[in-house]
Amino acid sequence: MTRNQDRGRRAAVAVCVAAALLGPAGTASPAGASPRPGALIYVADLHSDTVSVVDADSGTVVDRVPVGDGPDSVAVAPDGSRVYVTDSAADTVSVIDARTRRVIATVPVGDEPSRVTVSPDGRNVYVANVASDEVSVISGRTPAVTDTIAVGDAPLGVAVSPDGCTLYVANAGSGTVSVVRTATATVRGTIPVGEGPTALVLGPDGRHLYVSNLTSDDVSVVDVRAGAETDRVPVGDQPAGIGVSPDGREVYVADIGSDAVSVISTRARAVTDTVAVGDGPNGLAVTPDGSRVYVSDFDSDTLSVIDTATARVTDTVAVGDGPTGVAVAPGPPRHAAP
Repeated sequence: MTRNQDRGRRAAVAVCVAAALLGPAGTASPAGASPRPGALIYVADLHSDTVSVVDADSGTVVDRVPVGDGPDSVAVAPDGSRVYVTDSAADTVSVIDARTRRVIATVPVGDEPSRVTVSPDGRNVYVANVASDEVSVISGRTPAVTDTIAVGDAPLGVAVSPDGCTLYVANAGSGTVSVVRTATATVRGTIPVGEGPTALVLGPDGRHLYVSNLTSDDVSVVDVRAGAETDRVPVGDQPAGIGVSPDGREVYVADIGSDAVSVISTRARAVTDTVAVGDGPNGLAVTPDGSRVYVSDFDSDTLSVIDTATARVTDTVAVGDGPTGVAVAPGPPRHAAP
C-alpha cells in the first residue's frame, strides 16, 4: 500500500466512525432545497468531445468546454467548484474548474471509464472502468488515483451512500451490484439484480437502492440493510439513466428504446406516468428541489427539461453531438475547501 493510499483510507475510517456516532450525514444540497440562482447543467457530449454548460434559468448553452476523447459521464463536486468528466475513449478523467470553465487536470484511470460520482464530502471521486472491471478512486484534493478496487464484470453505475461509507457499483456483465466499504476500498458483498444493470441511485434516506436494468427492461429495488433485491418494476425499453426525487416518492428512468421517461411511485412500486422526450434518452438528473428533471437525448442532440409537477416537457435545449451524462450544479461554484 502506498503512503497516499494509507493516508486516504485512515481518513475515510475516521469519517465513517464519526458518521456512525453522530447519525446520517447531511448532503451538500439538502433534499427539498431550491437551487441557487444561476444553477448550471453540465452535459457530456460523447461525439463532440465537449461538455455543454446550460444555464437553468434561461435554458441556453452558455459555454462548451473541450475535454478528452469520448466524454461519457459527468459529476459535480458538492461545493460546485470542480466538474469531473470520464473520457471513455482516452482512459482518463478531465477535471474542470467550474469558475474558469477550463480543464485543470487530466487523470489516467482504468480502461474505458464510464460513470463517475463524488463522495458527499468531496474528498473522493469514484470512476467505474467498464473494460477493466474496476473502480478508480481519485483524490478530490490532488487530483490523482489513490486506489483501485476490483469489482464485477463491466461496471457501469456508481453511487455513494449519504454518509460516504459505502459505494455501490452496478456490474452490467455480472447482473450484480458490488457493495464496497470505502474506508478499506474492499468489496464486502454482492447483490444479484436484473440483467444488464446500467445505472443506480440511492433514495434520500439511504435505505433503498434503485437499479436500472438495461437488458431486462426493469428497475430493481434493493433493501441496502438486508443486502437483497426486494422488488422489480417493469419500465420502458432499455432503461438507462436514473434519478430520484428529493422526498424519495418518485424515481425517474430514461428509457433509451422507448424515447420516454418512466415515472415510478416508490410507494406503489409501479410506473404511474410516462413522459415522451427526444430520441434515445440516456442520462438523467433531478434538480435539488425536485421541480425539474433533465434528460440527455443521445440521438436528438438535445436536453429535454421535464416539469415534475405536470410530468411534461417544458423546454428542449440543443447541446453537443451525442449527449450522455448529465449533472446539476445547484448554483454559482464556491471555492473548494483547502
